[in-house]
Amino acid sequence: MIVAPGQGSQSPGFLSSWLELPGFRDRMDWLSAVAGMDLVAHGTTSDAETIKDTAVAQPLIVASGLVSLLSLFAHPADGFRAVGAGGGHSVGEITAAAAAGVLTAEQAMVFVRERGRGMAEAAAATPTGMSAVLGGDPDEVTAALERHGLTPANINGAGQVVAAGTVEQLQALREDPPPRARVMPLPVAGAFHTHHMAPAVDRLARYARAISTHEPRLQLVSNADGAVLQGGREVLGRLVAQVSNPVRWDLCQQTFADLGVTGLIEIPPAGTLAGLAKRALPGVEVLALKTPDDLDAAHRMIREHGPVAEETGDPSWRLVVSPVKGTVTAHVTEPGHRVGPGDTVATITTLRDSHPVPAPHGGRLIEWLVEDGDPVSPGQPLLRLHPQEDYQ
Repeated sequence: MIVAPGQGSQSPGFLSSWLELPGFRDRMDWLSAVAGMDLVAHGTTSDAETIKDTAVAQPLIVASGLVSLLSLFAHPADGFRAVGAGGGHSVGEITAAAAAGVLTAEQAMVFVRERGRGMAEAAAATPTGMSAVLGGDPDEVTAALERHGLTPANINGAGQVVAAGTVEQLQALREDPPPRARVMPLPVAGAFHTHHMAPAVDRLARYARAISTHEPRLQLVSNADGAVLQGGREVLGRLVAQVSNPVRWDLCQQTFADLGVTGLIEIPPAGTLAGLAKRALPGVEVLALKTPDDLDAAHRMIREHGPVAEETGDPSWRLVVSPVKGTVTAHVTEPGHRVGPGDTVATITTLRDSHPVPAPHGGRLIEWLVEDGDPVSPGQPLLRLHPQEDYQ
């Protein structure tokens, strides 16, 4: 599995060693042209205050992740066959979506450029920020955030919650923290994943209507609830909504465990998600890909942990898979039944709620691969559709 970090993972000069790789600078220059800023300079010589700027940090993080992926795979298509699943934290979800083939690299850079600008403008309207709350009893942490009017913007698991709100609210939290918890301010300039970002959501929603997408070519895990996504339009819609919604990385990591992940690589600027994984996913081999010196270890992990699928050309059928862990209820049961793209074919009931399962492709039902009431895992195939009957 490959994961992409979010804002706050960047540090001055983190790209310097990567620029020594053949072609790396040229690709960064190209994505710099798309982003409208010098990402090479920002990844090498810009100071911490400069790359803290949301409008700079977000394109820098996504571009760095996308270009570093090319060092893992000789051709981007190789990654689809060698990696079982992918995900990204906050802005890293854009990196993951492009890596999964939902967006092109250029689409991803335009989207993140506008996301960064929109979030920076929203943050400038009111002085806001974010602080990590480390340790403490979860219920007492939640109560403290509610007491100070703060939002749990990132629930990361392993005893880490990121609180977001106004500067005054965050200062009050530092002065009155939850028992046995430590409050640490983060180098981000805004209350991301809260209602403060609503103007940026409106902007991205308009742009999203003009963006074409493709279906994910690997199991893509969503920040919103840890669900495995199949539809490109759903991925894009979640990227838009995510700007003002909390990131549930704890649920993502639970899905990684449910998927049976045995190896996890965090791409640059790496470190944060690898640290969380080491605490939350015992027995999983974890690597933070920080410099090119780590590439040999990454290549070994891909060989040892990555299932390589055979090339099959155009499939004679397509699968609909479960997005979450739960029990299945079928809505379409008769073989030969025609299904349109987006039609709900099943519901997965979890301990918390229910998830409708839409068919990302149209077609005719061939067969169910599970029975009504069966327990299912994230990414488990539910049924097969004949794609030659696709609705256009």
